[in-house]
Amino acid sequence: MIILPAIDIKDGNCVRLFKGDFSTVEKVASSYIDTAYGFEKAGASWIHMVDLDGAKAGIPVNMDIYKDVAENTSLKVEVGGGIRNLETIEEYISNGISRVILGSAALKNPQLVRDAVKEYGSERIAVGIDAKDGMVAAEGWLEASNVNYIELTIQMIESGVKYFIVTDISKDGTLSGVNIDQLKALNDAVKGACSIIASGGVHTIEDIKKCKKLGLYGTICGKSIYKGTLDLREAISYAEGAE
Repeated sequence: MIILPAIDIKDGNCVRLFKGDFSTVEKVASSYIDTAYGFEKAGASWIHMVDLDGAKAGIPVNMDIYKDVAENTSLKVEVGGGIRNLETIEEYISNGISRVILGSAALKNPQLVRDAVKEYGSERIAVGIDAKDGMVAAEGWLEASNVNYIELTIQMIESGVKYFIVTDISKDGTLSGVNIDQLKALNDAVKGACSIIASGGVHTIEDIKKCKKLGLYGTICGKSIYKGTLDLREAISYAEGAE
């Protein structure tokens, strides 16, 4: 299993939100590039980055930051937030971004997902499934839907998607533990047809152990690293080690 340390960007700053609420924004680091260097030094191979301004605006806002990290570190960068068309995907990928995350587009414009997978391949495109009480949310989590998260995942698998970032919004930024029941239900439903990355609620190494035991492809860690409840080097060592 891989560990993806996370940097969320708002107004150019490294921040975390509580349950996706923009009014709870908390600056957690002074420099995004120094933070990325720290992740690299701890042994991370991937970094998960979110353009919070972009998610809200529906267009990329902090693109230069992600390009900078891709260009000046050895980290593979996956980026989400405000990606709504093939032109944006092309700009990210042609500037060294390893994987682009489509979130709201998967719900509102499934044809874009199909086109993106066809154009760039399943290794380059991920879909973010952000759910609250089992229902998918969109537009930076500001809009709820009546679509079940398992239903949307299966639809996206049929569209050729391989990678899914699955977030329980009610857990995100809370340090209250991953929603293992939600992840297990999805894992059981897809029966190995895709690679699941858990997101939201990671608190300690016990959450990493639960996700690895479930056989997930990856786990995203954000606030737990910044608050010191999870040691990134230990998490990577455990996740990548043999059973």
